[in-house]
Amino acid sequence: MRERMRKPKAIIVGGSIAGISCAKALILAGGDVVVIEKTCGPPTGNPTGAGIALHPLSQKINRAVDQEKNICADFFFIFLHGLIYNTLPVEIVFWGHLYLTFCISHNKSTVNVKAKNLRTDVIIDVVGDLLVAADGSRSSVRRTFLPDSKLRYTCYYAWSGVFDFSESENSETIQGIRKAYPTLGNGVHTDLAPGTHIVLYELMYKRLNWIWYISQPEPELKEPFLNLIYDCDPLTQVYCDNVVFIRDAAHPITPHCARSTNMAIADAAVLGKCLEKLGEENLHSALEEYQSVRLPVTTKQVLHSRRVGQIKLGLPLPDRVPFDPKTTSPEDCEILKQRSLPFFDDVPATLE
Repeated sequence: MRERMRKPKAIIVGGSIAGISCAKALILAGGDVVVIEKTCGPPTGNPTGAGIALHPLSQKINRAVDQEKNICADFFFIFLHGLIYNTLPVEIVFWGHLYLTFCISHNKSTVNVKAKNLRTDVIIDVVGDLLVAADGSRSSVRRTFLPDSKLRYTCYYAWSGVFDFSESENSETIQGIRKAYPTLGNGVHTDLAPGTHIVLYELMYKRLNWIWYISQPEPELKEPFLNLIYDCDPLTQVYCDNVVFIRDAAHPITPHCARSTNMAIADAAVLGKCLEKLGEENLHSALEEYQSVRLPVTTKQVLHSRRVGQIKLGLPLPDRVPFDPKTTSPEDCEILKQRSLPFFDDVPATLE
């Protein structure tokens, strides 16, 4: 059974931060949007949300979404998905729909996306002018155009978890942690050791998020709390015909520079401004401008974050000896700081 949907201006595959941010940006640019997402509904889990480090550009864009919040810290942690999602028309997100495939019309004026309703098995056809791939680092849409683009295992993985100390705030363990990290709650703390490092930061509601990176060969089986770290060699293009890639579908990145969410927001904002500036009738010019603005930035940031991870884990590099935190100089640690990231404070001219 098939049912025909109305024609939107843009079809977004993926309802994560990237997809929701893009939907907001394209609506602000005057477009119609449909978001296809396989999960059954918006996140409703733990109110702490996830740890997200937002740089000044992302904070500026976020203020435009929620004018009532006073956002001023360099690093802060919020339930960002819900904040953006709650400003969207509820009918534009097709929850519980699995993306299947797409095809572009012969004259390349439209794109047709097929998706399956996971509750009813009904297949729907959604027709639009633009397909936005926001379907993650293993993007099915990207593989259609770029089958040779593969994820790259970084030679390390991370154990991670959240420690709830809401009922043990005065315990010896928590007091010891606060003594070791007196500024806990005001930033991200990193402890370096040969071949490994740990990241620790405080979330809302008296919870600690911890991440322990270990240099090891790629395991055959995944275990609970184990995160294999991948990135991807930078793409030479982030759009093809009527299809454009954003966030991890365009530039999977390691987590060491806290860029993934920032990239999602910046990608969405720049894409929206390019489409608003050049209009639907100049779609390919708008996508070319989006690519020219974002690709040089994301390429350098992906490679920089890769290098930071290799240094922190003490992996061999052709131009330096393996990093040893016990013997390294303060100057040698400069590259590990967040602000060493290329374009850290850059605001694209498109958004000024």
